[in-house]
Amino acid sequence: MDTDAQMRAIILQKLIENGEGAQLQELLRAKLFECGWKDQIKAHCQDGIKEKEVEHVTAANLAAESLPEPERLYPTEELLQRIRTFLDRHASL
Repeated sequence: MDTDAQMRAIILQKLIENGEGAQLQELLRAKLFECGWKDQIKAHCQDGIKEKEVEHVTAANLAAESLPEPERLYPTEELLQRIRTFLDRHASL
């Protein structure tokens, strides 16, 4: 395992151990709900199906075309700030 993967594994373990991971997941769910993310992604997928006709659409290509949308639709700054704060508090990882 390379050092980046090891560091990610350590950070993930620490997030799980102290409950911060669950809190971040809940924050993400709440923010996605607030900004109407699910409905916007659903509409984006429906538009993609209409453009290509349903018989020419696969789940894989619909997902690939929809992947850039979540980041564009969700303001990630608050979540990233919480992760940065967590990492600052646990700098001795």
